[in-house]
Amino acid sequence: MKFFSFWRSLASFRVRIALNLKKLPVDVVFIDLDANAHHADAYRRLNPQMALPALVKDDGTVLFQSLAILEYLEEKYPEPPLLPTDALGRARVRALALMVACEGHPLLVPRVRRYLDNELNLRDSQQTAWRRHWTVETLVALEGHLAGHKDTGRFCHGDQPTLADVCMVGHVTVAQTQQISFAPWPTVKRIFDAAMALPEFAKAHPLAQPDTPETMRTGM
Repeated sequence: MKFFSFWRSLASFRVRIALNLKKLPVDVVFIDLDANAHHADAYRRLNPQMALPALVKDDGTVLFQSLAILEYLEEKYPEPPLLPTDALGRARVRALALMVACEGHPLLVPRVRRYLDNELNLRDSQQTAWRRHWTVETLVALEGHLAGHKDTGRFCHGDQPTLADVCMVGHVTVAQTQQISFAPWPTVKRIFDAAMALPEFAKAHPLAQPDTPETMRTGM
């Protein structure tokens, strides 16, 4: 399989974690978002949305959208499981994952930031306030759902990582880059620390990728 990725793409981060957990080898193709490589004809033909990541099977089938890729990997390679065995548990894990991947993250992606800058001409301070607002709103929601819930364990759901953790760590990483204090969200921070202590998560971190700029890598 070929995996099209970029070091600071949070959607790619999610898939990297799952590939590591399931010990699936892939050939990684780096697509430099900062150089607009995702707009090049070769990648546009692969994924007309021109978004990352993409996973190409050996037969040429292209999978796109991180959550769809994660679900495919879970069905095709069920060990270790990233979804609970019970229907209610699966619904909770998917809901937590969707809060991040489909509500929080889309408001922070580069194409939104470029629109705020180029089309709406928002000042840097306004863009910073935008990012902080939506980052914090998701952290508040996550803490509300996780703290004190009977199914919250070492991780978001129980004591093994699930799709919820795979998605949540990226959002917390974004909050860290904004130097947001996690004091109001101790459950989120505790789970994040537990997840990132696992090598499968740590190796997938944006600052640990082969295409991470050296100037960024020193911040690890």
